[in-house]
Amino acid sequence: MEIVKIPRMDKAEYDNLIEEGYVSRIAFQGNKYPYIAPFLYVFDGRFLYFLATKYGRKNDLFRQHPYVSVEVERYTKDLSSYTFVTMQGYLVQLEDAIEKKIIRQKFIEMIKKRNLSQNILAALGHKPEEPLEAIASEERSNIWKLTGVTDIVALKNL
Repeated sequence: MEIVKIPRMDKAEYDNLIEEGYVSRIAFQGNKYPYIAPFLYVFDGRFLYFLATKYGRKNDLFRQHPYVSVEVERYTKDLSSYTFVTMQGYLVQLEDAIEKKIIRQKFIEMIKKRNLSQNILAALGHKPEEPLEAIASEERSNIWKLTGVTDIVALKNL
């Protein structure tokens, strides 16, 4: 019996997957087990950026060890079509005020473009009834940038 390997995607294909998506999973190194959490992201064609509330286990793990694995996937309900990409790299926290403002605005634009529910604001440290613009005018979340990517695995179904 021959084992069939899942085909790899080329860079244009996985860049397209990342560009079309907006939810990822980040695996952090825990003390004994990995810790995986979902994150909204924006992609500027080169880097992925994530909004992270300023509380919770992810912040402790980020400070202890910023090396992570990030996964973005897309699949149909019956799994007849699926693609995914994993990237290993490290997160850095943005500190530059101008860069943070630009990225926060990209998140607002992405939420509007995707017609996401206002309820997503709760995952970003805001009340759902607040205006989306609060993401840019207040800093209730950190902005992390995935950089130093050393390994990319991008696969698709046949």
